[in-house]
Amino acid sequence: MKYTIKIKENKDFLNIYKKGKFVAGKAVTVYYRRNARGKTRLGITTGKKVGNAVTRSRCRRIIRAAYRENEELFPKGYDYIIVARPGCGVCKSTQISGFMKAKAIPSILKSIEKKNTNCNNTNKNNDKYNTESK
Repeated sequence: MKYTIKIKENKDFLNIYKKGKFVAGKAVTVYYRRNARGKTRLGITTGKKVGNAVTRSRCRRIIRAAYRENEELFPKGYDYIIVARPGCGVCKSTQISGFMKAKAIPSILKSIEKKNTNCNNTNKNNDKYNTESK
């Protein structure tokens, strides 16, 4: 993880869960939220439903490997939390990496573009009303 900082604080995790958006798959769920730091941060969560300690550790390693493959594709300046689901223990890192390339990253990029176009349209509408009133 060349360009990524780890998220360690519980309050950061809770903030992203509450105020962020998510993309769900069979093996993992990716939560994301823009941060004010300008740097990308990553947190990985594996609950007890995933399995015993060995399985949870394996899931974290697999998720880390899949993220490392796709790290440069993720938009910069966002916080990401990847939550392992019960099916994650039997997955390979290539399957999770494929999910990230095929579904997670395009959904995140689409969400960002949608937000940017809404902001631009709002500004244009405000400009339109301001010019008419002059």
